Amino acid sequence: MAATPDASATGITTLAADGPRATVLQQLREKFVSMMQHLHLTSQGARLAVSFLEEPATQDFISTHASILDSSFAKTAMTDIMRQQLQQSDYIFSGIKTFHELNEAFPSLIDENGNRKPFEQFLNDVRKIDEKYNSAYLKAEYNFCQQSANMAAKWEQYQKDGDRYNLQYRTAGDDHVRPAHAALDRITLPPSHPFWQQYFPPNGWNCRCTVVQVRKSKYPVTPDSEVQHLIEQYTSDGSSARKEDMFRFNPGMQKKTVPDYNAYTIRRCQDCDIAKAATPNASATGITLAAFVPENELCQACQLIRVCQQKQQKEVAEDLARLAFEAYSSEKWKHSYFSKKGFGFVVTERQRLLEATASPNEIDKFRKEYRMCRVAADNGYEVQFLRGNGRKAGQTYDILLDSTPTDLKSTGSMGNLVKHIKKAYKKQGAKAVLLELESHDHLLYDKLNEAKRKYNVSIYFYFKDDKRIRKM
Repeated sequence: MAATPDASATGITTLAADGPRATVLQQLREKFVSMMQHLHLTSQGARLAVSFLEEPATQDFISTHASILDSSFAKTAMTDIMRQQLQQSDYIFSGIKTFHELNEAFPSLIDENGNRKPFEQFLNDVRKIDEKYNSAYLKAEYNFCQQSANMAAKWEQYQKDGDRYNLQYRTAGDDHVRPAHAALDRITLPPSHPFWQQYFPPNGWNCRCTVVQVRKSKYPVTPDSEVQHLIEQYTSDGSSARKEDMFRFNPGMQKKTVPDYNAYTIRRCQDCDIAKAATPNASATGITLAAFVPENELCQACQLIRVCQQKQQKEVAEDLARLAFEAYSSEKWKHSYFSKKGFGFVVTERQRLLEATASPNEIDKFRKEYRMCRVAADNGYEVQFLRGNGRKAGQTYDILLDSTPTDLKSTGSMGNLVKHIKKAYKKQGAKAVLLELESHDHLLYDKLNEAKRKYNVSIYFYFKDDKRIRKM
């Protein structure tokens, strides 16, 4: 396997044989056995069914493998959205890798006479696959994801400064530095230069290179002609260059721990619109993986893995939303509505429910506002429906919309729109307005822009015949 991780390369110091990481590796080994048990029990036909990736035993294995990669950057400071997207990358990578393992294991189900082997014999035959993929390769993959995440976090920080500083490529500066990487050492360019799209570290398994911010007054920019010459040196080493080529990405820019073109995929995965992942074959990269799995099957697998990931994320999002929903005290709040559609919810102050019984007009007012609250929940918002009485003067907005003071307005007239928004902002202390509109009048956006310009308030709106909430 010419471009697979080399566990013996310099830098393999993580995933030690003892300590908590060893416990996680043991869990992965147990998940592998469970996956093989299910494969042995259920698989039929001459080829592995792509749908096997959906099986709970397979999903458990993929998730455990991904969690090990996630743990490599658990202590790295970065934004929540960056962390989430890097974790998604780990899951996709783990899924594609697992499909290779399954395809490599599948032929071992049958003995030389065409009979299905007993499970213990089959398991003994496939343990070498587990050892290869989930020990030797995993160690290098763990290190790579750790370095990718560290560099993604740096890139995120560097973007805040824009082109105030230049960026400079630096190697570890010792005898273990690869000649190809040494060619890039001290290249100095602004962050906006396209060089960083392909040559931002890590640039290979166990790459220790980094990029630092430098003062423009101290380090001159490397001329483009010299950059091109150094890149030619970087790519001049035949077999090595082919391996390094698959690492031409920027983990911070792409928000991925592993590039789309990697040891388990092919070059054109970089340009795939749906998944950007397939499988290598010998003619494309010199890699021999997973018993020459046809590319169309790997494309199907990639799509299915992404569907599984979306389903998993949806389940997690629902669980987290329900926890937030149930955390509200039943003494003060009524748990009014949880949306299975958008995982938003409505909690209503019990005092507000009492106020609604005061008169028929109050009942009608409550029903209208509660209807709007449900629409917001269906769009994924957390809504606190507040009491009207006993509030501080000038702070009488109707709800908190994801913690933002917001007033509810339902209107069929464009003529009163700006006036309603003014009242919410000036007299009721709202920082946002949620509008329910009847008309798709062509003047609508002019009116909304006028109100936003005058009162610096966030404006959310939907139509009675189209309940998707837009934000100005």
